[in-house]
Amino acid sequence: MAWAATYKKAYVTKDLIAGLTVGIVLVPQGMAYAMIAGLPPVYGLYTALVPVLTYVFLGTSRKVAMGPVAMDSLLVAAALGTFAISDISEYIGLAVVLVLIAGATQLLIGIFRMGFLVNFLSKPVISGFTSAAAIIIMISQLKHLLGISVPNSNHFHEIATMTLQKIGETNPYDLGLGVLGILIILGFKKWKRSFPAVLLVVVLGILAVYYFGLGDYGLELVGEVSKGLPSFSLPKITFENFKMLWPMGVALALVGYLETISIGKAMEDKSGEETMDANQELVALGASNMLGSFFQGYASTASFSRSAINQESGAKTNLAGLFSVILVVLTLLFFTPVFQYLPNTVLASIIMVSVFGLIDLEYAKYLWEDRKDEFAVLLVTFLVTLFIGITHGIVVGVLLSLLLMVYRTSKPHFAELGNLKGSDYYKNINRFNDEVIIRKDLLIVRFDSQLYFGNSGYFKKKMLKQIKSKGSDLKAVILNAEAMTYIDATGADVLSKLIHEIHDMGLQFYIAGAIGPMRDIIFTTNIINELQKEYLFVTTKEAVDYFDNVSQLSQLGARVAHENKRTR
Repeated sequence: MAWAATYKKAYVTKDLIAGLTVGIVLVPQGMAYAMIAGLPPVYGLYTALVPVLTYVFLGTSRKVAMGPVAMDSLLVAAALGTFAISDISEYIGLAVVLVLIAGATQLLIGIFRMGFLVNFLSKPVISGFTSAAAIIIMISQLKHLLGISVPNSNHFHEIATMTLQKIGETNPYDLGLGVLGILIILGFKKWKRSFPAVLLVVVLGILAVYYFGLGDYGLELVGEVSKGLPSFSLPKITFENFKMLWPMGVALALVGYLETISIGKAMEDKSGEETMDANQELVALGASNMLGSFFQGYASTASFSRSAINQESGAKTNLAGLFSVILVVLTLLFFTPVFQYLPNTVLASIIMVSVFGLIDLEYAKYLWEDRKDEFAVLLVTFLVTLFIGITHGIVVGVLLSLLLMVYRTSKPHFAELGNLKGSDYYKNINRFNDEVIIRKDLLIVRFDSQLYFGNSGYFKKKMLKQIKSKGSDLKAVILNAEAMTYIDATGADVLSKLIHEIHDMGLQFYIAGAIGPMRDIIFTTNIINELQKEYLFVTTKEAVDYFDNVSQLSQLGARVAHENKRTR
């Protein structure tokens, strides 16, 4: 409630307008996204109640709009689609348990301040995954747009094949109304983005069915929507369904958190107001989803489209979310009979336009031009998600990102340095060419990474290769350690043995620029016994001067060289 302490009366009107505007969009979107999850449309409205209200009190972003979203809805469908569930009540029960697991995961990660775990979902993985998921969502909605019956699937090729087989059964009324809905939403996106085009499409669809009797022409309708607020009930969690659902529950928790953080940060960049706390956001999301599961809600997280509307409408605080909840409550209490005339093709048009924006071709193009290794991660994640499975796509993407990270750290940048003419700076000889002075009697190198078990062998190999290439004129080696932040036990052992080996060659070895934590490691390992304290310097220039006997150690250099305790 940090925002409550500084709340101003002038904010009420802006929060009210923003909250109601978002609520107008949230009602049809919530129903549409519930369909993606394989749930009755009313469960999208249930998800727009308790979770959104909980976030009002616990969330740290002032701009994001919470509730059901396409991505999480698809993840719910993917998780439950692998099980043979014939009874809708059993399906709903498992969806609620899945969200309870996801919420509990988010809450625990937040309490233990482990929000960094989401960093393992790199942007190429998320981009590849979301682009593929968006395509799957769009093609899965074709059955509603065409008015045909196609079995549920989460594989692109299966949906495409089954849709093509039934395309001859297309209902022209479904197709016409759906395409009209898409054109209207796209038209208002270009003309006036703040206009609630989604609501207009819903109203026109209901009016068309009610006054022109389109239901008699085979148009698929939402049908009866349960009236009233959801009742409190504990999810029926058992060891068996927990064992089945926890992997996808964890994935749902991380993806939902990443969506909220990324959307929240994007909103903060536009507004210039920074209030988000990553770990508190996890607590807020976890509590929202857990409490929501007690009132028959499924996955809730931040929506980019509704958050954009929230910000454009002038929302000042989280109170805007309360007004959105009030509108959803009024809908559930008084307006649900109206939605029995809502065509499924209209909801399909809303979904297809909403998720199209998740396909990020520009980012893929950028990676192809400048980061081909990361483009490969994006492409593999995209293809696995599209053709093998959504869960598999996330897992494979994360594993590939980790392998790429391990590969990069196992072979980090290793540079020989030379003195930049007319200065005290030492730079990479391959980048500055004729601008640096390269000495035959000195080898100065920089290792741009921590030294650990994964790259210590590479470090030693590169160092010995550089020493050999210098020839018989070489007298000393200087390791510039400015970029080195850590040395593990294996790295310390390799470095100390390497120093001993270099000394056996009749060469001196100096370390320059080591930061405090690095010096701590040097003094508490065998490195210092091989190096000797006098050969630890503050700067590369100081090490060179010492070698040349041009000057004595500076006062600071002497202090560093004679450290005998841990300092920071």
